[in-house]
Amino acid sequence: MTESEVPAKRPPTLSDVAKLAGVSVATASKAINGRGEVRATTRVRVLEAAELLSFAPNALARGLLSGRTGTVGLLTSDLEGRFSIPILMGAEDAFGAGQVSVFLCDARGDAIREKHHVQALLSRRVDGLIVVGSRTDPRPPLAGNIAVPVVYVYAPSADPKDISITADNVGGGRLAIEHLLSCGRRNIAHITGEAGFQAARDRVEGATAALTDAGLRMVGDRPYFGSWEESWGRAATHMIVEQHPEVDAIFCGSDQIGRGVLDALRDLGRDVPGTIAVIGFDNWEAISADSRPRLTSVDMNLKHLGAVAGKRLFEAIDGTVPRSEQLPCRVVMRESTMSVG
Repeated sequence: MTESEVPAKRPPTLSDVAKLAGVSVATASKAINGRGEVRATTRVRVLEAAELLSFAPNALARGLLSGRTGTVGLLTSDLEGRFSIPILMGAEDAFGAGQVSVFLCDARGDAIREKHHVQALLSRRVDGLIVVGSRTDPRPPLAGNIAVPVVYVYAPSADPKDISITADNVGGGRLAIEHLLSCGRRNIAHITGEAGFQAARDRVEGATAALTDAGLRMVGDRPYFGSWEESWGRAATHMIVEQHPEVDAIFCGSDQIGRGVLDALRDLGRDVPGTIAVIGFDNWEAISADSRPRLTSVDMNLKHLGAVAGKRLFEAIDGTVPRSEQLPCRVVMRESTMSVG
């Protein structure tokens, strides 16, 4: 049999590969699946025949034989994809191009919808699940008997026995203050989101510790809790500058707040970064890279977070028991901060 003898209207089969290589179907299957009972010369001949015919093994059939399907589920409650999309990209990089298919489901923060998606994913025989939270607060573990490994990312599981991959928000808050201190700033205010968010409280904890280590206190002797919106950044900035004109730096709990802060400082005639520096959090490039001036920001490395989650899921599928990890943040410097003196 030659390549031209394979009917053009159907994809080549394992039987076609076997005929072209001059071996049995069983031998061709062993060669393609990497089993050791085939001589090296025979394996090469079979693989060359498969390549010549553009033969792609049936993923479902191979999965049934190996006990795996080469699919994983990624379940998110992040409606806008702000956090889940970079994490998904990182996970796919870890899985390898074409090696694993990912089913993406949005639970929209609804427990019933989440349970439905989990059941649907399990019915598709996924090999494992990655669960992405919409905020960093610990979340309840998936309900029911989950027969496949689960890795929680961004938001940890409330069960310490589960595998959770999270960003170090306390360390991120410390990094922000240390960066401002390195730029010569000493009168630093902190404007952040709602106090009910773990992320806001963690970043305050890290910022307070860094200031204490430097023998300093926050301007106003407190963080300014509010919302995560630009409007709060503008309003809080007007209040702080009016009450504490000595302020020379503002640490913002999010980039959205940061852009509002920059707008207000421009309206107030304060030079950024000449007389006052501003740093944000999240490194959301749609905001930070397009602000005026461009906003220095703390990056949680979401894509790396997803890559680590993907690797840990692989390890769990292979039978090992990975540990939970908290990964460091980094500062991405732009024009809104600079050294003075």
